[in-house]
Amino acid sequence: MSGWNRVATVPMQRSLFESISVSQRKLGEVQQQMATGKKAPDFASLGIETMRNLSARTLLVRQEAHAAVGARIGTTLSIMDSQMGGIEESLSKLRDGLLSAVGTGRADGLQEVVEEAFQRFRTGLNSDEAGQFLFAGSQTATAPFAPASLAACAGVPTASAFRNDGVTAEARVADGLDVTYGTTASAIGSELFGAFRTLAEAGTIGATPTPAQMTSINEAIGQLNDGLMTLRAAHAENGRRQAQVESLAERASERTLILEKMVSRNEDADLAEVASQLVQRQTTLEASYTLFSRLSNLSLINFMR
Repeated sequence: MSGWNRVATVPMQRSLFESISVSQRKLGEVQQQMATGKKAPDFASLGIETMRNLSARTLLVRQEAHAAVGARIGTTLSIMDSQMGGIEESLSKLRDGLLSAVGTGRADGLQEVVEEAFQRFRTGLNSDEAGQFLFAGSQTATAPFAPASLAACAGVPTASAFRNDGVTAEARVADGLDVTYGTTASAIGSELFGAFRTLAEAGTIGATPTPAQMTSINEAIGQLNDGLMTLRAAHAENGRRQAQVESLAERASERTLILEKMVSRNEDADLAEVASQLVQRQTTLEASYTLFSRLSNLSLINFMR
């Protein structure tokens, strides 16, 4: 009779055992989705969406890189903008002081204004970002403007006052678009340096300038006018580049969001749906266990009772 029992129940037990194995596997998959938040453990398991997601991820990395480069360049251009603006403001004040001296014949405090303007000029040209000089071209480890004081400018050729080269930076901020940005100390400061050299060679200017000093002041005014025109043109170009880079960085960020949504839609699991499936899989598996237990205890003797 026990043999009849095995003949009747073993095929059913085997079938039920296979069903339990399937339920366990599906429950494991749902548990993995809940733990990782992903639909599949690898790209191959995504099926027909695999190639699309690989392409989207490649584009996403590229757009993130463009956005990062744009943000970094934007910071650099912003610092340059601030330094050029400060130099322009200081030298405009100096020119007003020189014009006042010419008009009144008096130069009370003018020497101090000249000294202050020179230091602001020198500080601006030798400004740096993270230890790299902004206006030095490719010679970023060397301060581009050499004279340390106004007096040191006397008799110094313009070429000797500047240690930068003519190289400007270039970066890729969008697909197929490289942007050249920045300027050099000599490009914006050569004519302005000439004004400081003229004033340094005139000697210390007292309350009443000498005729020779007045001649130097008039010469310096002309040099300042030319130098300020060059500085303002470079300042305006820097602002244009800044606006361009910011616009391109914003577009890269917008494209990044779109690509992130595309990747998320194909890869990320709906956790609410996964939680519901998890309950269903657990209930199904528990029911299978219960049925298997009952079937294992089933016998003809029990049935006959």
